[in-house]
Amino acid sequence: MSPRMTNDTKTELLSQLALRIPDTRLITDATRTLAFGTDASFYRLIPEVVVQADTLDDIIFIITTCGEMRIPFTFRAAGTSLSGQAVSDSVLITLTDSWRQHEILDNGERIRLQPGVIGADANRYLMPFQRKIGPDPASINSCKIGGIAANNASGMCCGTAQNTYKTVDSMKLVFHDGTVLDTADYRSISAFKESHKYLLDGIQSLCAEVSQNPELKQRIAHKYRLKNTTGYALNALIDFSDPLDVLTHLMVGSEGTLGFIAEITYNTVIEHPFKASALLVFNDIEAASNAVTALSNASVSSVEMMDGRALKSVAYNLGVPDFLPQLNLEHCALLVESRASEEDTLNAHCHEVMSILAEFSVPHQVAFTQHAPTIATLWGIRKGMFPAVGAVREAGTTVIIEDVAFPVERLAAGIRELQALFDDFGYREAIIFGHALEGNLHFVFTQGFESEEEVACYGKFMDAVAQLVAVKYGGSLKAEHGTGRNMAPYVELEWGADAYQLMRRIKALFDPNGLLNPGVIINDNPNAHITHLKPMPKADDIIDRCIECGFCEAVCPSRTLSLSPRQRIVIYRELSRLEREGNTSRHQEIQKAFDYLGVDTCAATGLCADRCPVGINTGDLIKQIRIDKYQRYEPIARWTADHFSAVTAVARVGLTANKVMQKSLGEKVMSKTVNGLRSLTKGRSPSWHKSFPTANRSNIESSSVAREKQVVYFPSCASRNMANEVGSQDGRTLTEVTMSLLERAGYQVIIPNALQDQCCGMPYDSKGMTNIAKSKSDQLQDVLWHASQRGKWPILMDTSPCGKLSKEQFEKEMDIFEPAGFITQYLLKELEVTPLDEKVMLHITCSTKRMGLADTLLNAAQACAKEVIVPEHIECCGFAGDKGFFTPELNASALNPLKEQIPSGCTRGFSNSRTCEIGLTEHSGIPYRSILFLLEEATSQQPVPATSA
Repeated sequence: MSPRMTNDTKTELLSQLALRIPDTRLITDATRTLAFGTDASFYRLIPEVVVQADTLDDIIFIITTCGEMRIPFTFRAAGTSLSGQAVSDSVLITLTDSWRQHEILDNGERIRLQPGVIGADANRYLMPFQRKIGPDPASINSCKIGGIAANNASGMCCGTAQNTYKTVDSMKLVFHDGTVLDTADYRSISAFKESHKYLLDGIQSLCAEVSQNPELKQRIAHKYRLKNTTGYALNALIDFSDPLDVLTHLMVGSEGTLGFIAEITYNTVIEHPFKASALLVFNDIEAASNAVTALSNASVSSVEMMDGRALKSVAYNLGVPDFLPQLNLEHCALLVESRASEEDTLNAHCHEVMSILAEFSVPHQVAFTQHAPTIATLWGIRKGMFPAVGAVREAGTTVIIEDVAFPVERLAAGIRELQALFDDFGYREAIIFGHALEGNLHFVFTQGFESEEEVACYGKFMDAVAQLVAVKYGGSLKAEHGTGRNMAPYVELEWGADAYQLMRRIKALFDPNGLLNPGVIINDNPNAHITHLKPMPKADDIIDRCIECGFCEAVCPSRTLSLSPRQRIVIYRELSRLEREGNTSRHQEIQKAFDYLGVDTCAATGLCADRCPVGINTGDLIKQIRIDKYQRYEPIARWTADHFSAVTAVARVGLTANKVMQKSLGEKVMSKTVNGLRSLTKGRSPSWHKSFPTANRSNIESSSVAREKQVVYFPSCASRNMANEVGSQDGRTLTEVTMSLLERAGYQVIIPNALQDQCCGMPYDSKGMTNIAKSKSDQLQDVLWHASQRGKWPILMDTSPCGKLSKEQFEKEMDIFEPAGFITQYLLKELEVTPLDEKVMLHITCSTKRMGLADTLLNAAQACAKEVIVPEHIECCGFAGDKGFFTPELNASALNPLKEQIPSGCTRGFSNSRTCEIGLTEHSGIPYRSILFLLEEATSQQPVPATSA
């Protein structure tokens, strides 16, 4: 813990930082600093200041400013680390989205990455070259390169051969005094050798000392037979002789305590195209461990071990092998994967593995398979174990995942003794799984920290684990999760006094003032691991299972504007705690901020649930909160639902007036007038921009002729009321285009009765008015049931959110399609498509993703245009129904990366949600239309079929 910053110091710091950093990137309010006080660990430190760095010059400025004032600071990338290394009670430095640049080098043999690049994105960039980065942590879809390198994260397949330490090519670094070193640049190296001769000499001296101490040198080499991220990377002192190489490798796994990694170049590894997996069950841990030893030199890429309790935790999950529920606690399974560049080679690898294991008894197995769905199911078993414990834990407790490594030859004995400790300390739910080839095991258990007794129990348990793993077995207390605060008190126990003193000297060389992430790795407090524990108070059934891992954050449209799902949960938990304790003034302060940051700016799309390991939809919590917030408006909402036709007619009048006024007044006067009114009404009236829609005045009627093929077309309330913006080159509305397409494809189009009264319920559902939403949904269901002749004919909804909600809400069996699904299943077969020779943008809506139709929409677009571009880093547009009108900053923030990704010569984009297309048009600078427009144009030469007899 850093000495508490005084108010005068804080004021002076903010004054200095404000010379370069704008107020929008300096966070000091109580609500947001609390939100940033959480990472994926079970520790909490609330920063005094959060500074968001946008450039390398920002980083240098922040570091030097803090250094001059002797103020400690901590770097954070994604905040998915598990050992408390990314929290601070002083200055927390985070990165804006500007830190996501990459460069492919040597035809994919190397890749240069900024620290803000998400690991999975790096692999996506390398995919065309059949390469990937070596590290493959379980959090790769969320964690960022800065954290992967700073923690020396590994994973299921990378082992010790492909982690950052082994695959780093070069780095660009910023040191405690603001000096920048690029280890790939000769001039930078030359300047650094002059300016920091003392540092390089100090490193050289440490290497010499180790070289002259055979016992210590042998111990270091022995320790790194295993995965090991406990303390600093002392193996750098024996693996390299050039102090710059040593320096580079000391930075790996240094957890932000030695400097800032501004850029890293990786030597990439092969991504084999052919993969096969097998699940093999053994009678006990001893047999499974012996099998691991037998496979240590086989052609396998990974061997994952799961003990009996771990298998039990997922035995009843959907799709698991039938034998899983029959297993007892003695059973132990290995999930084995082999990879190769050729299928014949892969088959030979699999045969080799099974030949090696022929002497073992394997009572149950799923034999080696290349069938992708089966492989996904098998790995789903392994990946589902951590959330399985989290899902059933008692509210108010946290899930702890520890990370150790035993010598492989003593793996079984180590596991047996670890299981005995679980029983001794009452952790009956604890499970063990891990990367068996390296002896790397994760054990997961639940722990409460509300009482002194619970904290003491955890402390004694960790003392026992440390003695078992580090002392008795000579293993690693941290194999891949980093030391952090969690294992800092045990570093000396594991390494010995002489090695620990080396680490202290490394820290002093790089950080003479002790300002970089103090308390991490090196910590004099023997109780650091049980200090600053994060409260996890019971708050609501929807979110009580949240472990605050941060996996949700990458897909949240409001994460750069206000709060992420994880942060919303942190604040809501704090509000619940304050309410129970009767702390009224603090509760009111945070509640006022949360109304905007947490409630108003949440798109409630549910994308967070798809990333959450325990399936939490934070949007459901927000919609529940909105029930109370919008309760006073419920009578009005009920009236609009009961008079929907009249309400939409008034809306069309307003949209017509918009068109008239925009043409007569001009865009500037119109914007000033309407947005001025919005200021007067304090945001209760909609914002206006030039992409605002006009009214849809087209008649929507059923086909006048009978045909054999029939389809029910339900235009959403958005599409049947909103036409294109003023000045649009597309003369027709979406409803006209859809009718044209369907009739040219030979369909008799059935429009439901009382169309103008119908709504899927989404406008009400998003505001938490679930009863009204359900009433509208039920009304629509009955109308569509009748129109489709009791489900006989398919139903096309022209907007994806409506299709998704209706699929979820309807109880009667009907075939409901949004545009992409209907195009793919029907229209591409029934119309002659000539792909347009042009580049087009494609926005895949959040509802499309949640329905599992992202590839379907992409395939539909690619059938209609020769080049389709899906921009990266846009998971949801943030328009969210009417949020684009009433909280336009959410839409602007979510689409901030869009415009710069539109290539030269691309003049239009497509999607499958009318409201999303409004915001996309405004923030891209090109018109966005429904995918149905694109299909219409690609098939426009095909005439309408003749009427059936």
